[in-house]
Amino acid sequence: MPTETTYNAESAETAEKKMAARSAISALIVVIAVAASGCRQDMHDQPKYIPLRESTFFADDRSARPVVAGTVARGQLRDDSLLYTGKVNGADAPVFPFAIDDAVLRRGRERFDIYCSPCHARTGEGDGMIVRRGYRRPPSFHDDRLRTVAVGHFFDVMTSGFGAMPDYAAQIKAEDRWAIAAYIRVLQLSAHASLAEVPAAERAKLDQAPGAAR
Repeated sequence: MPTETTYNAESAETAEKKMAARSAISALIVVIAVAASGCRQDMHDQPKYIPLRESTFFADDRSARPVVAGTVARGQLRDDSLLYTGKVNGADAPVFPFAIDDAVLRRGRERFDIYCSPCHARTGEGDGMIVRRGYRRPPSFHDDRLRTVAVGHFFDVMTSGFGAMPDYAAQIKAEDRWAIAAYIRVLQLSAHASLAEVPAAERAKLDQAPGAAR
């Protein structure tokens, strides 16, 4: 039969195991706590400034710093004054900044049809679809005033806007604004051209009925 001494030995052994288990658990908790204390929030709270955030580092309290004088962004040099302003000595330029060829005119027509025709119509008469629905009518490109105005005027209006017309500088790059201006000149010429000015190879098309196959 088990004696009292045996029971005492077993109880002591059990108590020892429990204590060892508690110690192991305590040690594990300590390790986890130490590891957790090392997981800082640097990846979440990065030492950076979002736009317009205040900074105590600079005297003016602004985190965004002024651009250094003379800094030019890549691709934004714009050293060709005529190309980017449409001006010569402060006045609307009477000339184009580059040669006008068939490719330029085709590009100008494409851009004109996209951006200009809703108001000006594809003919340049100023009765585009937007105007027919109540928008203020722009002047016809075939008015004498606009037929004789310097070509830089059209570039300037597209760049800065005029009257009810907003500017299109953000939508149309400078080269395309000039291409549109060139195409406007084509529209003006076509509306007042004589038969003698039409190339012989093209005159036969004038005799075809509207809508006929070409």
